[in-house]
Parts: sequence; structure tokens; C-alpha cells
Amino acid sequence: MDLNGKVAVVTGGTKGIGWAIAEALVQAGISVCISARNEREIEEAVVSLNGFDKGSVTGAVCDVRDYDEVKALMAHCVSELGGLDILINNAGVGVFALVEETSPEDFRAVLETNLFGVYYCCHEAIPLMKKRRGGYIINISSLAGANPHPRMAAYNASKFGLNGFSEALMQEVRHDNIKVSYIMPGSVNTAFGGDAPDESKSWQLQPGDVARVVMDLLSHDDRSLPSRIEIRPSKPPKK
Repeated sequence: MDLNGKVAVVTGGTKGIGWAIAEALVQAGISVCISARNEREIEEAVVSLNGFDKGSVTGAVCDVRDYDEVKALMAHCVSELGGLDILINNAGVGVFALVEETSPEDFRAVLETNLFGVYYCCHEAIPLMKKRRGGYIINISSLAGANPHPRMAAYNASKFGLNGFSEALMQEVRHDNIKVSYIMPGSVNTAFGGDAPDESKSWQLQPGDVARVVMDLLSHDDRSLPSRIEIRPSKPPKK
């Protein structure tokens, strides 16, 4: 994909994996619209990303569970940056508890964020990409989308669903010159799920490792499509 003049949306773009992806895109000269739920964090991230003096950066508050907010996000991107070529669906949440201890509200929040939110974003992004004769959708999934574990039923369900959604969507839009890939990281050293970045967990992936995969995908020739990518720590602790 020729990245010259391209515009990207990165959901959950103020921290962790989303921030690393947004930074990599900006460093490549791509204009980026980031979203998150916290306005202050968005403002700070936009200032930092614009400090690289590469692609233009803007941001908008968006809870991807809310379809109206997703529509507003896409409209903001078009208004500020002129269109949309790349969508990085990164926003995600996790609830890690036994099923009998997980409230219906928490279970629903995970599915609505990790699956419905991706659908909402894709639903709005695809027509915009068609106007520009193509694009790339990259969904950040997880190895939890292929490996079920106790206390992860909600998260597993959302990521198994996301993987199936991604593969179906890939087949729907590839003849419109829109690529769809999904990345399945293993353990990443971020604050996701209530954890905190920890130097003692240096064996884990770093957010930049996932960002590098995103940039590798975008650099592929148009004739090739790596649709499913698994990335995991090379040397996790021995069990």
C-alpha cells in the first residue's frame, strides 16, 4: 500500500498498543485520527503525536459501544483530514472472572466494545474507503480468540467472534480493493485488564511489537494479503 497522503483512524489510540500504532503511523507520514473515551488523554496524545511534525493528528472522544459516537468519529476524521484509508480497530476491554461471578452488564460491555464496536466502525468506514477506491482494515484481536481459558469467557467470546467477523468481512470487501487483517497478540506488557507495565515482565511483547506488525501489513504489495497474524513472546516463562 502506498502510504503517501493516507489517513488512518486508530480507536483506543491514547495508550498501550493503540498509542504505539498511532505513533508508528505518524512517523510514516500518515495523518491520524485517534479516539478514546477520555477527552484529556486524547488532547495530550494529540499534542504529543503532532510533536513529531510528520502526519497531521486529530482526535475525538468516542465510546465504540455507541453507534452515534462512532458515526461522529468518522465524520470528524473526514472533516479534519479529508477522508479515510486505514482503520485500526484497537479499542478493547476485558473482564476476567468466573461466569457465575460476571455480571450481565460486564459481559455485555465486553461484547459491545470488542465485537459490536468493531462492526460499527467497519460499517461506517467501508463506504468512506470505497470513495477512495480502497483501504485497509486491521483488527487487533488476541490469541484468546483461539485459546479458551477459565475466567476469560467474556473476553474469549468477544475475540473468537472478532476473528470470525474479520474473516467474513475480508471475503466481502477484497474485490473492492479493501484489505482486512486481524492480529492476534499474546501477552503484551501494558496496563490492559488492570495490570501495569512491569519491567519484571520483560519476556512479554511490547506495544511496539504489534505496531511493527501493523506497518509490515501496510507495506505488503497489493497482490498479497496476510489475513491472520499470530505474534507471541518468543521466550515465555517455562511451566
